[in-house]
Amino acid sequence: MANYLIIGASSGIGKKLAEQLCESGHQVYGTYNKNKLISNNSLIEYHYLNVLDESLNLDYLPDTINAVVYCPGTINLKPFSRIPPSEFLIDFNIQVIGAIKIIQAVLPKLKNAENSSILLFSTVAVQIGFPFHSQVSASKGAIEGLTKALAAELAPKIRVNCIAPSLTNTPLAASLINTDQKLEANKQHNPLKRIGTPNDIADMSAFLLSDKANWITGQIMHIDGGMSSLNT
Repeated sequence: MANYLIIGASSGIGKKLAEQLCESGHQVYGTYNKNKLISNNSLIEYHYLNVLDESLNLDYLPDTINAVVYCPGTINLKPFSRIPPSEFLIDFNIQVIGAIKIIQAVLPKLKNAENSSILLFSTVAVQIGFPFHSQVSASKGAIEGLTKALAAELAPKIRVNCIAPSLTNTPLAASLINTDQKLEANKQHNPLKRIGTPNDIADMSAFLLSDKANWITGQIMHIDGGMSSLNT
């Protein structure tokens, strides 16, 4: 049994991943920000955490953590000229500084594990230039750079990887697919003619955290239905 810390395990990809890891017999420590969560399964512990707080209470964690997964994100799509710099800073604090704070806080616990890993999340929009995506692309581009830098610095003890999905059916993306017309239009933009599901991303996440991926580090995995590499 391994110990996993999932930041943002209350919905979407983080929740699905927590459930998958629990079903495999692992202990999961998941965090939520808004709605209090209590798991019916003793292998999932939920704790409140706001990554923007100056200090982080992680006292409940054991001395050894096998992996940390950082899921918090934002999707704010607006014309560049209408985004004040302060909004870029808010996104950067949530998506980048929050990840840095968590990783630094649990690094000693990751080093206590024989094999450990860090998993971050980006977006296909970093690989492909989409209009109105400057805000999310700026922060997630930083996450991709952080992934590669940490993978080099923490090798060989700790593996660091990143998943860059295209549009996925999660609460975070709800406003983009909240009508049949929006949903169908987004399906047609994808080479596989569908949008992603939390299971699609959680499956790859669980693989990257497992021993089956113990020779994979520093990678940006494009789990996006082919959008980043195909022109159909």
